[in-house]
Amino acid sequence: MNYISNIQTMHLDILKEIGNIGAGHAATALSTLLQKKIDMKVPSVRVAAFNEMMDMAGGAEQEVVSVSLRIEGEATGNMFFILPLHQAEGFIQSMTGDAAFSFRNTESDSLGLSAMQELGNILSGSYLSALSDFTQLHLQPSVPELAIDMFGAIISYGLLEVSQYGDYAIVVDTELREANLAFQDTVKGHFFLLPDPESFPAIFRALGVEFHE
Repeated sequence: MNYISNIQTMHLDILKEIGNIGAGHAATALSTLLQKKIDMKVPSVRVAAFNEMMDMAGGAEQEVVSVSLRIEGEATGNMFFILPLHQAEGFIQSMTGDAAFSFRNTESDSLGLSAMQELGNILSGSYLSALSDFTQLHLQPSVPELAIDMFGAIISYGLLEVSQYGDYAIVVDTELREANLAFQDTVKGHFFLLPDPESFPAIFRALGVEFHE
């Protein structure tokens, strides 16, 4: 993929700005939903090879919560929002007011699972909307799916199917916290945007990357 070498800092800066616009929309939606002021930011955006993604998530055996969706339209692909298990639990406890919620005991708590899926839906939808508005590409998300597993298992199931995906992902770091709690830990997650091979050039052409096929 020779276009990867053409991606410059300014293109990543544009993606970061798109991410921050999406984060702003998501924070507004979450604040309205929860009746609490939520702050969000995107500290960094990068293009990473799949083998780098493992380190970002804390290793193959790191337990994570994943909300994934399929992107259809003019640039197809998959998107995964990943949170470490303990951070996801803490945020859902705050969202639902249930301090005992645990992803390890979900049989009687569909509210917590629905809240996590809605969180992923809001974040993913807000980011895709910002990306679509900026690139003028029509992008339509599917209904999100929730999974709780080791990161390596999620990757092997959904990310490394060579027949469907390229070798790189757009990684959007995401931080969110309740604004009025001075001592609350910041929840730090990652978006992994995996355009299908033919869609990766379309997205970066829209960002002004020159290609030499």
